[in-house]
Amino acid sequence: MAALLHDKRILVTGGCGFIGSHLVEALWRDNQVVVVDNLSAGSLRNLSGWDVEFHQQDVAAPLDEIMARTDIVFHTAASVSVAVSVEDPAVDAATNIMGLLNVLNAARRHPVERLVFSSSTAVYGVAQYLPIDEAHPMDPISPYGLTKLTGERYFRLFQKLEGLPAVCLRYFNVYGPRQRANSPYSGVISIFAQNAVEGRPSTIYGDGEQSRDFVNVRDVVQANLLAAAAPADKAVGQAFNVGTGRAAPLNQLVELLGLPRDKVSYVPARPGDIRASLADIRWAEFMIGFRAAVTLEQGLKEYVAWRAADLKSPAGR
Repeated sequence: MAALLHDKRILVTGGCGFIGSHLVEALWRDNQVVVVDNLSAGSLRNLSGWDVEFHQQDVAAPLDEIMARTDIVFHTAASVSVAVSVEDPAVDAATNIMGLLNVLNAARRHPVERLVFSSSTAVYGVAQYLPIDEAHPMDPISPYGLTKLTGERYFRLFQKLEGLPAVCLRYFNVYGPRQRANSPYSGVISIFAQNAVEGRPSTIYGDGEQSRDFVNVRDVVQANLLAAAAPADKAVGQAFNVGTGRAAPLNQLVELLGLPRDKVSYVPARPGDIRASLADIRWAEFMIGFRAAVTLEQGLKEYVAWRAADLKSPAGR
């Protein structure tokens, strides 16, 4: 398939991280890519071998010189740990609100063609109905979710007041290569996959029938590219769910990952754990043509192979 974006100067904040580095990988051959990352969670080895311009700095640091020559911005930089946001909301807000405002202010001073914001299903809180569509009430249950919701509202406000061409993407449970079990973006798949590779036991909180919409990072990248390339009347000012429209229970993950049943233990569910999450992606499909293409079976197979190879290197452990 032809590149959706080409001959553009593109800024990826958080471009050394899990999702950001996959965006860079999809873009750098056909575009001039600039990465801003303070390396607090990302790694330069995620960009190894790619011709990109790298700036090691916090997203709250001055961006005017970079933004003045930028066509498109993918804002993926974030504090993504829910636990950290609960323990110290100020740390979370420093990046997710103040850093975001710095990006928006720079874009206001140096207009760009499109800004795409990495938001989260955390803006919805506990599902009141399934599947969750974009009109679902937003009631975050963590400071992280609150900062993502605040970020969305800043993006939309700047779009209305300043005409900034902003689009928000609400990711569901993203997984894929470069997601490590010890990273702040780790989820149940990364933890279970590492246990499968190392033959270690796994713990499930609850009966294992709690379900999630697991979306592969390659599909997340495609959603970002579509949001950036779509006509303004289809994308600007919109928020889109990014998921698969299919839910998988944790017990299914156990089977697909080949975890031995005698190494899986069930303990009481944790207070506040969400029972089910499922994305309604019809709006994203109708407006920008997004549809997830990677099956869970295919994605898990690829991820386990990557994790096994990664664990053989000292940096991967």
